[in-house]
Amino acid sequence: MDLLLIESPGKVETIKKFLGNDYEVIATKGHVRDLPEKTLAVDVEHDFAPTYEIIPDKKAFAKNLVSKAKNANNIYLATDPDREGEAISWHLCNILGIAPESAKRITFNSITKDAVLEGIQAPAPVNINLVDAQQARRVLDRLIGYKLSPLISRKIRNKLSAGRVQSVALKIVVEREKEIQNFVPQEYWDISTNWSSPKAKGEYKAEMFAFNGKKYLPSNEAEALSVVEKVKSSPFVVSKVKKSVTTTNVPAPYITSTLQQDAVNRLKMTLKSYTQAAQNLYEGVEIAGEGKVALITYIRTDSTRLSPAAQEMAKEYILANYGKEYLPSTPNVFKSKKSAQDAHEAIRPAYMKYTPEYLNGKMDPQLYKLYCLIFNRFLASQMVPAKYNSVAIEFTSAGYQFKTNGRTVLFDGFTKLFNVDDEKSKLLPDLAEGEEVSTGEFSKEQKFTRPPARYTEASLVNVLDEKGIGRPATFAATVMTIASRGYTEKKDNKFIVPTELGIEVVDYLEKHVPDLMNIQFTAEMETKLDEIEDGGKRWQDTIKDFYGDFLGALSVAYHDSNSKKEVETSDIKCEKCGAMMVFRESKYGKFLACPNYPKCKNTKSVDAIEQKPIPQQQFKGKCPKCGGVVTAKVSKRGKVFFGCDNYPQCDFMSWELPIDQKCPHCAQSLYCKVNKDKLEAPHCINNDCPSKKK
Repeated sequence: MDLLLIESPGKVETIKKFLGNDYEVIATKGHVRDLPEKTLAVDVEHDFAPTYEIIPDKKAFAKNLVSKAKNANNIYLATDPDREGEAISWHLCNILGIAPESAKRITFNSITKDAVLEGIQAPAPVNINLVDAQQARRVLDRLIGYKLSPLISRKIRNKLSAGRVQSVALKIVVEREKEIQNFVPQEYWDISTNWSSPKAKGEYKAEMFAFNGKKYLPSNEAEALSVVEKVKSSPFVVSKVKKSVTTTNVPAPYITSTLQQDAVNRLKMTLKSYTQAAQNLYEGVEIAGEGKVALITYIRTDSTRLSPAAQEMAKEYILANYGKEYLPSTPNVFKSKKSAQDAHEAIRPAYMKYTPEYLNGKMDPQLYKLYCLIFNRFLASQMVPAKYNSVAIEFTSAGYQFKTNGRTVLFDGFTKLFNVDDEKSKLLPDLAEGEEVSTGEFSKEQKFTRPPARYTEASLVNVLDEKGIGRPATFAATVMTIASRGYTEKKDNKFIVPTELGIEVVDYLEKHVPDLMNIQFTAEMETKLDEIEDGGKRWQDTIKDFYGDFLGALSVAYHDSNSKKEVETSDIKCEKCGAMMVFRESKYGKFLACPNYPKCKNTKSVDAIEQKPIPQQQFKGKCPKCGGVVTAKVSKRGKVFFGCDNYPQCDFMSWELPIDQKCPHCAQSLYCKVNKDKLEAPHCINNDCPSKKK
């Protein structure tokens, strides 16, 4: 009997079906040996030597595994084909008394019969470079987590955690929120009209974009009225017609980050539900009438590479189902990011016989939708681009320039399967330069510039990927971790916003360990881990280069008496001892506590605070976003802020009151500051206002 050791129990049934009764397939369910939880377990004085032990709840499993191994003819280590999987195999060698250089380590990129049998025919030693790269990450994250978490727990609040990747991800969210809070909206006006021509039926919309060759939009209503008066009494003449054949580039097959983003954006899945669904598709899902089938290749990859066999599969399918006009002369090849490990193919179907049509109604609906996305994207990546007849027409009236764009499909190409552009095609009439067209009424619409959007799960994964923060396997876990720690929360069940605690943690870490919070540092660390994997550097040296400066920054932070969080005192008396109660925080939020704890253990809900009435008549303004009424509101902490009465349709919020007046120097809106319950002198929100340059 031979033993085949894998990680996930979800693969056992599928692989057993391929190998027959001569093999016993056993799942480790992840790591069996690791750093112990309750101690640092890294000897910083002796080359950062880690101390590993069998995980407590895996001891019985390990004992049983050792017993089975004694009677096995061969032991194949088939853990996942990545750094983590390589490390698990290395730890299994230690437990089973196998020398890593003589181990039978096998990998397969998909759970198919051919892939599994080919893997068994080509066993190799454990790749120590991969193991060392994983050890470097594990030890580095242990040192940071075990040293940094106690610091912020002492200085901010008990039982907090910080980490190398999660803290930088949180910083990205916090920076975006501060950008939004500091954003000053600028007024502008859109001007448009519908035009028509005897050459075509119907009307077309033209939008103003420039004046005398320079980009321009009116900045206030007076300007907008002036423009409308001029253009409605002037000829509307074609000034430029640009015709071209354009193409839309073929999308690359999915990698981990792009599939995560599309699962969230296109299928409205959460990262948590996506992670489970993708894992199921890789390990095997129940297909009605066939049992368990693994449908896709390995799901943790940052390479867009496709094997020649996969390209041939796509070619045959496209020729048979769509025709040779949809097939490029040579297979499409896509460039991966510089930092891509390229250890695995892109995510693709394992078999072409399992088409969306064949599987429809035979599997879980959510898994089916995700599989269709992967199947169609894979095929689309091996098709020809879509081609369009594109037309751009510009008009001039009284020096003001308007434009209309349109296009029609010449050949749908890959969009027959995977549409990346939701723009509706429209055919424009064939106009000539100098030709005058008829216009309808000119409309003017007040708008305000908008702050950058808050991150969603998909867009945060995208920025982590773009900036090199972590690896494909860590993106989803990182986003979910900062939420579970209470550092972020969801707004409108979609947008990620930092909590007060999250902002406080980032501000503190930025001040005391700025190198660790540097996005470039985190990305460069991933490059150093790649160097270890390539055999170019000892992993201990990478840790040593980092640890000295990190320890010095920690020491300064611990001894900084000014960095201890100030206790916020309320105006509520403790009815048990008479002391003024203070604000405290737990994982459930803010509450009131007696400062004489533990002698007095009295606590209250923040809601118990009796809010003082605010003279509302002093605090009314005009919303710069929708024109509604802005009034004073009171937060749970008793602070005054100003919000639009049209909430939730309008989410305007400010710590200053926008008043319905214009600055005499630049015609921008004025804001008032508030000092407790009094209004201070108004000031202009325009940073370029001449009044600020005096």
